[in-house]
Amino acid sequence: MKKLLSICLSALLCGASLVGCSGNAASEGGAQTPPASDATTAAPADEKATKGEITVYTALEDEQVTEYLEVFNASYPDIDVSVVRESTGVITARLLAEKANPQADLVWGTAASSLMVLDAEGMLEAYAPTGVERIMKEFKSDKAVPTWVGIDAWETAFAVNTVELAKLGLSLSDIKGYDDLLRPELKGHVVMSNPNSSGTGLLTVAGLLQMRGKTADGSGAGWDYLSALHENIGQYVHSGSKPAKMAAAGETVIGVSFGYAGISQKLKGAPVEVVFPAEGSGWDMEANALMKKDAINPAAKTFLDWAITDEAMELYKVNYPIIATGGDGTYEGYESDPVSQLIDNDFVWTAQNRDSILTKWMEKFDSKSATE
Repeated sequence: MKKLLSICLSALLCGASLVGCSGNAASEGGAQTPPASDATTAAPADEKATKGEITVYTALEDEQVTEYLEVFNASYPDIDVSVVRESTGVITARLLAEKANPQADLVWGTAASSLMVLDAEGMLEAYAPTGVERIMKEFKSDKAVPTWVGIDAWETAFAVNTVELAKLGLSLSDIKGYDDLLRPELKGHVVMSNPNSSGTGLLTVAGLLQMRGKTADGSGAGWDYLSALHENIGQYVHSGSKPAKMAAAGETVIGVSFGYAGISQKLKGAPVEVVFPAEGSGWDMEANALMKKDAINPAAKTFLDWAITDEAMELYKVNYPIIATGGDGTYEGYESDPVSQLIDNDFVWTAQNRDSILTKWMEKFDSKSATE
């Protein structure tokens, strides 16, 4: 299965080269990136700082940001970190809107598929963080000096409130995969994230479309399934973790979310169980990047160095078992080999069809989207 992960991640890197000529949110030049290299050229080690202020844009969960920054600040108490935290789609849109006048010094823990869009727009500064040679080549951009570096991967999962499920006359054994979400008893009782604002929503939709015919024009078996699911959807929300939190609170029966979000609610004592769909899970990786600005903040490089240290990786793997250094993280609630849950993801296809998928999804299903 680890071979499968390597193949899938390699496809993701190929997708980065194709975004630039896909006609979506990329530059028109379509310049190809250099071939991948096993050896990453190190950027100069100077122009770093242990004091200063940095602005960090992230799609990491609030509680993760708090926990991780406590550890960072213990080592770098004189670096003041100002965090802008939003869901993946919102962060990506904000960064693109600020292209002419970037406000962020760096991006931390945001979907690699989004960073590819920024890279194609020429918005990322090449930088090889200290220790980048430890990162698997499939987890970093294929340029001699990487423009983004991955830290971990995450996947679609269902958070199921077993108490509320029982009220509908169903048991956990009735919820094994995507087709079970279409049960008539669940009408109005499923919440999912909007792919236009949520990276989890996008990886779920793209994964479903790939497993059911790989069409992006609104037709075909994948879109038929999404239309059937829409009948059971109570609401589409803008955060990837919110469906799990709503299930935990009894506000919905099933939240289509991601693994960590459901597991964390269970560990807090909520009556939820996490189901990884039998058909497989769509997935993406979280990654970091240095923003291209007239004046690069030297403290931003220090942060990016820390963000791939063994110390940081130990923090990440508590929440996500698949980390960029290749270590086998373990976490209660996951299968022993979480890699086996990942679908054979065609990131090239998703990158080329991202705009079409999001536009068609909005046309068909936005009527149930939350207003905030």
